[in-house]
Amino acid sequence: MKPALTEFLFDQVGMSHRFVVRIDRGQYDLGTWTKVAGLTVNWNRLSYRAGEHTYEHVFPGNVSYQTIKLSRAACTDSATVQDWLSTTATHREALSGGIYMLDFLGLPVITWELKEFFPIGWSISDFDSTAGRPAMETLELAHNGFLASEAKAEIE
Repeated sequence: MKPALTEFLFDQVGMSHRFVVRIDRGQYDLGTWTKVAGLTVNWNRLSYRAGEHTYEHVFPGNVSYQTIKLSRAACTDSATVQDWLSTTATHREALSGGIYMLDFLGLPVITWELKEFFPIGWSISDFDSTAGRPAMETLELAHNGFLASEAKAEIE
């Protein structure tokens, strides 16, 4: 039996997606981004071998996260990022917020709630009017995680 066309229309696959970054506390909505890299989590591998046995026990260790890099063409939202960076440079405070993947209709597909994030880098590409490309802005964020299971573990 073939699926109905409506089943495909409401399946929110992130094909033509963009990303919105919002800070929970504060006045800053960092706007829409076209590329997000570094949403990665890794567990250290721990192992134990008892005595002279050849069997090795393997366990998951501490969790680590990569730096998140957001990229987009420089736009009016870039001024908001500059304001946030200026404030953060003088008032260092780790904030919480989220990265929201939106579908082609602007509806959220998935959200990554970042715990205690802060900027660690910002750059803009070279300005070259002969290249026919927009200047690309990149924002780098360090954070303490996005897995929901970690929030539950902190409460317990």
